Amino acid sequence: MKAIFRQIAVCITAGSLALGAATSASASIPFFSSSKDEVPSLAPMIERTSPAVVSIAVEGTQVTRRQVPEMFREFFGAPDEQVSERPFRGMGSGVIINAAEGYVVTNNHVVDNADEIIVKLTDGREFTAKKLGADKQSDIALLKIEADDLSEVALANSDQLRVGDFVVAIGNPFGLGQTVTSGIVSALGRSGLNIGGLEDFIQTDAAINRGNSGGALVNLNGELVGINTAIFGPNGGNVGIGFAIPSNMMKSLVNQIVEFGEVRRGLLGILGRDVDAGIAEAMRSKSNKGAFIEEVVAESAAAKAGLSAGDIITEINGNTLSSFDELRAKVGSMGAGAEVDLTIVRDGEEQVVEVTLGDAGITPEVAKEMHPAFEGSELNNGQDNAGNAGVVVTNVEVRSPAARIGLKDDDVIIGLNRQRVNNVADLRRLIEANEGNVMALNVKRGSSTIYVVIRQ
Repeated sequence: MKAIFRQIAVCITAGSLALGAATSASASIPFFSSSKDEVPSLAPMIERTSPAVVSIAVEGTQVTRRQVPEMFREFFGAPDEQVSERPFRGMGSGVIINAAEGYVVTNNHVVDNADEIIVKLTDGREFTAKKLGADKQSDIALLKIEADDLSEVALANSDQLRVGDFVVAIGNPFGLGQTVTSGIVSALGRSGLNIGGLEDFIQTDAAINRGNSGGALVNLNGELVGINTAIFGPNGGNVGIGFAIPSNMMKSLVNQIVEFGEVRRGLLGILGRDVDAGIAEAMRSKSNKGAFIEEVVAESAAAKAGLSAGDIITEINGNTLSSFDELRAKVGSMGAGAEVDLTIVRDGEEQVVEVTLGDAGITPEVAKEMHPAFEGSELNNGQDNAGNAGVVVTNVEVRSPAARIGLKDDDVIIGLNRQRVNNVADLRRLIEANEGNVMALNVKRGSSTIYVVIRQ
């Protein structure tokens, strides 16, 4: 029996030393206690990191809009749409990434449609948070609280993660309060799960449950490698498969929100599919992974950089690609104008192509989130025919709310309630600040200037 215990002790010690060597050399405090009187433990790292992980409580109203059939509107004088409201409450987690500014990152689905957001710290203090911006497709939201003496978590380079790395999940599952679980990175670059529009998840077997959403996934140095987002299980409970948004992806999106007030999504301009063994053999690629380009959109960033149909993209900025969806997620989380190095295989030869990403614009989902009246349209930063900056309206759907208020394709919104609008961020800010029941959009339509009225 004593021999068995000695063997276990040796395994633990050797494992601890190996893990310590694999972590960042810049860390001055080990993740486990080195005292001879104490057993190896994650407690010192947790004690440093956990104050930066917060609990989030939200209250709001879920608004459902249903278009009334034309027959009822015409013969019975019914309104164009029926609106129903349902109050809701929810809980989740968040991570303080900038103590000086009070920036808290969480999932968009935690705070979506919330009228009130309360952030609770581990020391018991509570603060009302303001949502600075969010991205539904990647499920990231940025909050701000006004508070002193905050802790923050350092960000790791998630591109350096490997399958088998140890990680720790910290969050507020089931509203129980801060809870810590541990495990390993089970897989990288997970996509195709239909969880969000842009999927490039870290998969982990660290226990993640309801309420962990928005919490921290950290390495053994206490550095943030991901934002816990989703679970895979038949009953909404942990079955050993959880997903987190990589910290690099989160950082890029947050930086865009801070700088522009919105996510200015990058656009490559290709259509394609995953690489399989057949495609790899036909295109003389040594790798069976990557993104195969089937079509390059004319005048796109890809076309300007010289990418061609038949190319296989195997790496982005030196990091190996597993799938087309992973490429889409990485590009989509980068800002418009970002410079990207793509490693491609063309005619069996490998080369690196530098690409400056285009602007993907504002999706109909984001336009609807800004205000229900914009549903059924796309909003993009642009100019009127005189070269003045504004918000260009495109793809207005017939009988959509946007069409009913009078917006048309190629309209350029240049003002709201007599305040200048130069871009989508200005429009969003003015809508959020509006306290009246009516908003008047100043719109350039061709050579004419008109007003479009939105009633709350």
